[in-house]
Amino acid sequence: MSDHMTGAHDDKAFLRRRLRTLRREHVEALPRSVRALMFMRPPGPVADSVPEGSTVGLYHAAIHEAPTLPYAQWLYEHGRKLALPWFADRDAPMIFREWENPFVNTLTPGPFGVSQPPATAAEVAPETLFVPLLGFTSAGDRLGQGGGHYDRWLEAHPGTRAIGMAWDCQKLDAAPREPHDQLLSGIVTPTRFYEGHQTDA
Repeated sequence: MSDHMTGAHDDKAFLRRRLRTLRREHVEALPRSVRALMFMRPPGPVADSVPEGSTVGLYHAAIHEAPTLPYAQWLYEHGRKLALPWFADRDAPMIFREWENPFVNTLTPGPFGVSQPPATAAEVAPETLFVPLLGFTSAGDRLGQGGGHYDRWLEAHPGTRAIGMAWDCQKLDAAPREPHDQLLSGIVTPTRFYEGHQTDA
C-alpha cells in the first residue's frame, strides 16, 4: 500500500474509508489456514519488554482487525495479567477492566457491540497496551476509527507503552497528525515489528 498511497495530504475521513476497504479485501483474500497461523504470539522483542506480573491491555478484535486472542492466551500462560476496554455507555469514557481468563468466555456485550469484561471486574491501568488501528506509519503515527477513545486514554496515562497491531496492507508512508494524536512506540504486523516512536527516557 505504501507504494501507491501516501496519505500525507488526504483527510482522515477519506483515509478511513479507503483503509477499511483495503483491510477487508486483504483479510478476505487470506486462506483461513494461513490466517490461523498469524499473530500467534508477541514477537520476541515485544514479549521481552513486558515484565511478568504486569498488566497488558488488549482489544477485542472485530472481524477484519488484527486478532488479539492468541496474544491474550500466550500472555496469560506466561504470567501477565490482562485487561480490556470497558464502557458504561456510548457517552462514557473508556476505562480498562481486568480480563480474568482468555480461555473462558466471561465477557459481556458492550454499548458499541464489542465484548467487554463484566462491570464487577476490577478497574486497572495497563502498563502495556496493544491498540487497534486503521492505518499506521513506521514512525508510530496511528489512524484510528475516529472516536478518540485511545488517544484520550493514552494522553491521561503517559507511562503506558502503546503498541499497534495491524495487517501489512495498513502501512502508510505518512498520515495526517493532529495535536491530540498519540504516537505508538511500536507496531506489529504478520511480517515484522516496527520500532515506532521512541522517547529519550
